[in-house]
Amino acid sequence: MAGFVSILLAAGKSQRMGEPKALLNWGGISLVQYQVSTLIESGSQEVIVVLGHNAELIEPHLKGFSKVRCVINEDYMLGRTSSIKVGVKAIGIVDPDCILFLNVDQPRNTEVIARLLLNHKWSRNHITVPTYDGKGGHPIIFGTEFTSDLLNITEETFGFRSIMTSHTSKVERVSVSDPCVLWDLNTPEQYADALQNLNM
Repeated sequence: MAGFVSILLAAGKSQRMGEPKALLNWGGISLVQYQVSTLIESGSQEVIVVLGHNAELIEPHLKGFSKVRCVINEDYMLGRTSSIKVGVKAIGIVDPDCILFLNVDQPRNTEVIARLLLNHKWSRNHITVPTYDGKGGHPIIFGTEFTSDLLNITEETFGFRSIMTSHTSKVERVSVSDPCVLWDLNTPEQYADALQNLNM
C-alpha cells in the first residue's frame, strides 16, 4: 500500500455551535490542529484542509505543519459535497492508494484511524466505514478508483451515500470499540459531552 491522503473538511459556518468549530479547544490545542496532528501521526502523505467560512481565522493555526495544504472552497455555502470535490481536485503530486475523509468536527484518535487503515489495506473491498453499536461513523476511506465518482457527487444524492449505494459489494463496515467514530460536534452540548468522554 503506497499510502493515503487525508481530506479534512473545515469550510462550514458552524452556525449551531455559535463559534468556529475548527478553533474549539481540544486537549489544549485547537480542534483543527488536533485533527491534522492525528492524521499526520497516522501516516498521511498529505493533509488537505478545505477552508471556506472564517478561513482567515483558521489558516494561521496550520502554519508549521509541513504535510498540510490549505485550499479554499469559494462555494462552501452549496454544501459539504462542494468541499469534498475541492479537496479531491487538490490532491497533488503524491500517488495515494486511498483517500480518507473527515470533518473537522469529528475528532478521531490515531488508534481508530490505524485500525481502519489496516483493515482497508487487507480488505478485498475498497470503501471502509467504521461502525459502533451498529451505527455507521467516520472517517470514511475510499480507494482512488472512486475518484471520478467522488467528483460527481451532489447534495441531492446525499454525497458519499450515493457511491456506497451504487457499490454495495465494495463497502467494508468495520466494527470498532471506540464510540468516538460517531462523534459530531455540531452543538455546544455535543462538544461538552465529547469533552467529558475525552477526559474520562
